[in-house]
Amino acid sequence: MRIALVLALACVAGAVCAQPAAWPAKTVRIVAPFAPGGSADTLGRLVAMRLADSFKQSIIVENRPGAGGVVGSEFVAKAPPDGYTLVVSGVASHVIAPAASKVPFDPLRDFTHIVLFGGPPVVLVVGAEVPARDLKEFLALARAKPLSYGSPGNGTQGHLIGELLKQASGIELTHVPYKGASLAVADVVAGHLPASSNTLATAGAMIRAGKLRALALTAPRRLADYPDVPTFAELSYPELVATTWFSLSGPAGMPPEIVHKLNAEVRRALQSPELRERLRLDGAEPNDLDAAAFTEFVRAELARWTPIVRASSARSE
Repeated sequence: MRIALVLALACVAGAVCAQPAAWPAKTVRIVAPFAPGGSADTLGRLVAMRLADSFKQSIIVENRPGAGGVVGSEFVAKAPPDGYTLVVSGVASHVIAPAASKVPFDPLRDFTHIVLFGGPPVVLVVGAEVPARDLKEFLALARAKPLSYGSPGNGTQGHLIGELLKQASGIELTHVPYKGASLAVADVVAGHLPASSNTLATAGAMIRAGKLRALALTAPRRLADYPDVPTFAELSYPELVATTWFSLSGPAGMPPEIVHKLNAEVRRALQSPELRERLRLDGAEPNDLDAAAFTEFVRAELARWTPIVRASSARSE
């Protein structure tokens, strides 16, 4: 009996010792697959700070830019699915890039989609000297003479919204791709380009300063901070409702308990006054989807944007 008791206690002790340490037991790395200073990087760092406070563990953000978010996303797709390597995913890297060209991962099969942050709408802006006070006048101007518009780059959502507007309204616009939204906005302000299609996060400061005129937003409804800017939907373009969303994902096969824990903490963080204010400044609203609903959201976005990207012959940069 003594031998049996000793063996039983040894088995119990061994089972306890074999249990994995509670997650997170070490530093968690969040890869931002774009350059520092952009929306993905900023949102990733804000969320990382909140998670570090909640989990009492170091959460670092590492920038791995390249190929429209593909480089950093591929790195995470190949990482161990233990919850210690995550990526700031989004419409650019996980929807538009796979639709525009061949990428080294499947945006659904190779990832665990954890939680949706949200993101800013796209806004069509013109320079102060452009003789178009609203979208109707801009479309009339485009029908009367050739016009061009800038975007953050070929295959970006700003580009796709411009292409959708062309299709829906029947106008011709020449697309001028830039290496980033801020460069396109700067050229419109300087009068080198009549219009641009960018996120509100990039153009907002210049709109508020009166240096750009906002003609329409892709938000589903008017924003409190921009009450005079109509939505495309209310101007009879319901297909032009979209957000440049960002999110948190990990490698495929992550443990459900870690996914649930991250989803709950990020959703709680998004309701904090600090993050709500930061999102509000970009014209974004926090989302409240569980992991399963968010995965279905990604699936629906792929179904929506893939034919649009391919029809536009866009190529992700």
